[in-house]
Amino acid sequence: MRLILSRKGFDSGSGGCPSPIFPDGSMLSLPIPDRRSPARYSDLSWNGRNVGDLVARLSRGRVRADYRAHLDPDLRHEARPRAAGWRPSLGQCGIAQGHLRKQQVGAGDVFLFWGLFRSVDDDLGWAGPPEHHVWGWLQVGEVVEVDRARAERAARLAWASDHPHWNRSADPTNTLYVADANLSLPGRPVLRGLGAGVFDSASPQRRLTSPDARGPSEWLLPAAFRPRGRRALTYHDANERWTPARARDAVHLQVVARGQESVLDLDEYPEVVPWLAKLLGQA
Repeated sequence: MRLILSRKGFDSGSGGCPSPIFPDGSMLSLPIPDRRSPARYSDLSWNGRNVGDLVARLSRGRVRADYRAHLDPDLRHEARPRAAGWRPSLGQCGIAQGHLRKQQVGAGDVFLFWGLFRSVDDDLGWAGPPEHHVWGWLQVGEVVEVDRARAERAARLAWASDHPHWNRSADPTNTLYVADANLSLPGRPVLRGLGAGVFDSASPQRRLTSPDARGPSEWLLPAAFRPRGRRALTYHDANERWTPARARDAVHLQVVARGQESVLDLDEYPEVVPWLAKLLGQA
């Protein structure tokens, strides 16, 4: 099994601001703009609010409500009207997909989605520092080559026709990772119906940024992540990225800038599984 730490959502380069953590602790990862996507921000809803209105206000008008949104990963059934048979899914292509293919990411592997967040007040004014948080997950049930599936007019994937990666031009690297129906980790009971999902609220347990960090990319992780002669989390093999923390059971990581998909082989890091299981409610 592989664990993929996958950066997704708004930041200073894509969208122009962090995603929000609201005063009640609830959080929403904002999908980045994408003029080729079929959905507009105004088509999306969250907790009874129109995402288009939220995006326009949080971005101070840089992203308008009628802009098209790259809803990917697409994890919340209630975000918009759905076709019958809809499944949570993630699309990837290009260099990032090449990396996932090289790492042999496939069925059974788990994506943890993280991004840049910042607290807001009741008037949607920014409050507090930006931080990296885990906000969702997906365990892979099936890997789909999009060009081939479109050419074959695969009826079982008809629900995917409104996914942004289904609407891209021909690209042999274009791939859809479809969620398993259930969540299953080594040595843990199967959680039925939880092959993918989002976290409703922010939690210190899911904050990646160290509490004493000078910037969001200074992470505090369990010491189990430290390479110690093993193949490191991909893109993070430089020794200087990993430094001891005050707590003996933790390690600091200086995460790469603008990275998308970093892969860890859990066969080499079995001691990371309890942390992942606790994060996903399988402790």
